[in-house]
Amino acid sequence: MTGYLAYSLSGHDKGRIYLILREDEDYVYLADGDVRTIDRLKKKNKKHIQIIKKMTRVADTESVTNEEVKHLIKQYCKAGQEVK
Repeated sequence: MTGYLAYSLSGHDKGRIYLILREDEDYVYLADGDVRTIDRLKKKNKKHIQIIKKMTRVADTESVTNEEVKHLIKQYCKAGQEVK
């Protein structure tokens, strides 16, 4: 799942779009480049996100910057997809 964009399905951040940077057995670690930066990842249960399959996967999540994350999310939103 790492490298894909995902919608938050529940919680106070419901409807926000994040980039999945890491995952373990039950959780994913997300960043949006703005509020949740690379240094402060959001820990979220896997069942509380929806993967955006249409997005091209980011190959190297280790070297991605906050600016690149913001740019990816902005590109996705600009392509006619709405943020819920």
